[in-house]
This record gives sequence, C-alpha cells and structure tokens, in this order.
Amino acid sequence: MLNAITDVAGLTIGHATDLVRATGVTAIIFDQPAVASVDVRGGAPGTRDTDLLAPDKTVQAVDAIALAGGSAFGLEAAAGIGAWLAAQGRGFAIGPARVPIVPGAILFDLINGGDKAWGRYAPYRDLGFAAAEAARAGPVAMGTVGAGTGANTADFKGGLGTASALSPSGHRVGALVAVNALGSVTIGSGRHFWAATDEQDGEFGGLGLPSPWPADANRIKLKGTTAANTTIALVATDAILTKAEARHLAVMAQDGLGRAIRPIHTPLDGDTVFAAATGKLALADMARDMAWIGATAASVLARAAARAVYEATALDVPGALPSWRARFGERP
Repeated sequence: MLNAITDVAGLTIGHATDLVRATGVTAIIFDQPAVASVDVRGGAPGTRDTDLLAPDKTVQAVDAIALAGGSAFGLEAAAGIGAWLAAQGRGFAIGPARVPIVPGAILFDLINGGDKAWGRYAPYRDLGFAAAEAARAGPVAMGTVGAGTGANTADFKGGLGTASALSPSGHRVGALVAVNALGSVTIGSGRHFWAATDEQDGEFGGLGLPSPWPADANRIKLKGTTAANTTIALVATDAILTKAEARHLAVMAQDGLGRAIRPIHTPLDGDTVFAAATGKLALADMARDMAWIGATAASVLARAAARAVYEATALDVPGALPSWRARFGERP
C-alpha cells in the first residue's frame, strides 16, 4: 500500500498546479458514481452542491469531488472537472442528457503573493479540467501541489497531504486534505506535530511528542492574515454505505482535524470534510463497522494534515512563510 487515498479501490487523484499564481486544483474522480456526503464545521465555508449530499436529497451518488484554491473564484474548478467527465460520457442520466455531479469546496489563497491579475476570467475552470485529465491511481503528490499550492498555516507553509489505513473491520480508509488553517499543526514554537499520536512509520518525521512538554505548547497561534484560511478534505472508504452512513463518516472524520490543527473550525475557517464510499465491501455489523471505519478516518485525516505541512515547500514570493523542512530539517 502507498499510504495514500488511492489505496481505496475505485478512485483516482489529479492535480493542476500554478506556481506563478500560487494556487491550484485537486480532482478526485470516482471510477463509478460513489455515495457521498459532507460535514461543514468552519464559520466561513465556500462550497458547491453540498446541499444535494444530504441524506434526504434525490441524487444518491457523485462522479467526482473538487478541492481548489481561489476562494469563490475556485468554485469554477468543479465546472472544469464536470466538462472533462461529460466528454467521457459520465454523469447523472436524465433522458438522453447526462449531468456530471461534482460537489466541491474551496480555500482562500488570494493574498499569498501569487499573481492573481488573471483578467476577466479566473483560471479555475481550466485548472479543474487539467486536474481531472491528470487523475491517476498510484502515488499521490503532496505538499505544494494542487489545492494545497497556495495554502498556509499560522506559522508554516501549508499544503496537500494524504494517508490511508486498514480499519479493524477490514475496510480500507484514506484521506486527502488541503491545509490552509488559521491555526497551526505544530506544538508551541517547536517542530513537533499535534498529530504525533497517530503517526505511522515516521511519515512526518517520527518525532513523537516533545519531552519535556514546552511551556508555550498551549499558546494559541493564529495566522497574521486572519481572513486567508480554510482546510478542505475528503475521506474515502471501500465500504458499501448509505448517504446517511457517509454523512456520519464525515462527522467522525472531523475529529482528525481537531487532533492535527489547533484551533480548528473557527469563524474565519471554512473547514469542510467530504466522505465517499466506493462500494466494494459490505458491512458485517453496521454499527460496529461504522465505529471502526469512522475512528480510522479520523486517524488518517489527522496524519494527512500533518503530512501536508511536512511535505510542503515554500512559495517563491516575497514574504512567503517558511516550510517546516526549511526550518527544522527532515529528521530529528
């Protein structure tokens, strides 16, 4: 296994990265329509088609998920992904017409130093199409790439991260997250990650928790530009789930952001977690298996959030935040 969301059978990942504009798009393309839902916790979300993911709404499955930078401009990324899907003959069938179903969420990266003077139309529709066209199984690029290209945290460059694990129920669970938080993923002024208790195989440095516990560990750190935030994510499983079960999976997965980022879900973040099920393996015991899958989702999302910052490289713009690696190196 690759320790990536692509370990979940039935989906591929593609990125489109624009380093000049310091922004990008990540597309999650499902091989077949996938049951999906969402949980929105931040006070300033930017989303598209999330209402249809409620358990009582008619559409039962989605073709793709769009994660993008660009604030409201970035919502056009889903249209580009939809255009690519339409060219493949994909979409919700209504008579002879097919309508690709592509919910999405955005983060705010408009004032990170990149060139946002794009003229009449923002580039996100084209970036969405390019991300969908680039979607592949296998390893997933992390750090300053795709939706995480322009992301920052309170003290370090943010980015895009992924992780996966096998639930005790036997279901594969993966997470993909773009971390652009108002808060921080590290403890105090040091190099240790809040998500250290979930880390597997030294995937973000193998540092563990600091000892002795630093005096400034619980100091609240907020990004200097407090309006430029939001963490957006997808957790996926190969389980067969209903929309209601997918919704509960998204709710449980949000705990992973709480373990990895502090503070989280503030009025100035738009934190949004999608959950999707590719429908390969049935639940043996609904309540018990869902508890295992949800707990695993929280863990892989926490790990993915730490990896997003650990793998990031600084933007080549004046005043850019440093990367974690530039300050602390790769290993203790």
